[in-house]
Amino acid sequence: MRKKRKAISILVITVLAAVLFLFVFLFRKSTGSYWTPNIGDSFQWQLSDYPVDLSTEADIFDVDLFETNESTINELHKKERKVVCYINIGAWEEYRDDAADFPTGVIGNEYEGWEGENWLDISSYEDFSSIMEKRFDLAYEKGCDGIEPDNSQNYQEDTGFEISYDDQLEYNIWIANQVHSRGMSVGLKNNPDQVNDLIEYYDWALLEDCTEWEFCGEFTPFIKADKPVFQVEYTDSSITLDSFCDDAVKREYYGLLKNRDLDSWISTCDKD
Repeated sequence: MRKKRKAISILVITVLAAVLFLFVFLFRKSTGSYWTPNIGDSFQWQLSDYPVDLSTEADIFDVDLFETNESTINELHKKERKVVCYINIGAWEEYRDDAADFPTGVIGNEYEGWEGENWLDISSYEDFSSIMEKRFDLAYEKGCDGIEPDNSQNYQEDTGFEISYDDQLEYNIWIANQVHSRGMSVGLKNNPDQVNDLIEYYDWALLEDCTEWEFCGEFTPFIKADKPVFQVEYTDSSITLDSFCDDAVKREYYGLLKNRDLDSWISTCDKD
């Protein structure tokens, strides 16, 4: 009898926990309540050389969803840091736990320069949308405050598929809506040509090599809309802090210099 009561108690606790999770999820979904960063917030981006260096001074940590455990996210929250979780939405990665779930028909050409990755046919995103939704669910369950969706401009890449501007726009809007419905903010990663069409759906922006490729100015609409822009330049280029920080500060972007492999090393315009 005692064992039976214990089993019933465990079942009741499990059901109550599930109901509580569902209530919180639906509440955040219905109210549209989620954290968004502010212009001037400091930013650290670490996707390699784990574990995450928790000693780095930054308001926001951008980390890999799969490689970062919940306890690390909790530790960052205890330090009053916000956590953005990286998810690759535009390329298939053979090393992810859910790699085998993708239909072979949506996996295209190799992503040059990134071993083990292939472009996805985002014009047929409905064929793998449930996989992305599970990733966003995982991010919510782990406690991520925001999402960094990588590879958001497949229509401009050699994917092996016919992907139009409108295909990309539809997919990117779907991504933003999925993230928001789970109570998290979402950033636009690069993709300068679609800024004006996407700015109302995205809460902040993350730029790579925009000084080198001369597209930094395309994101000023974010600042005008009171949405922050985080500008990352890399040490393997000719760009130095001295060569881009003045412009970044004038634009009100938060500028940082990183190694290309995105380890914990960082140098920022506000510390120079």
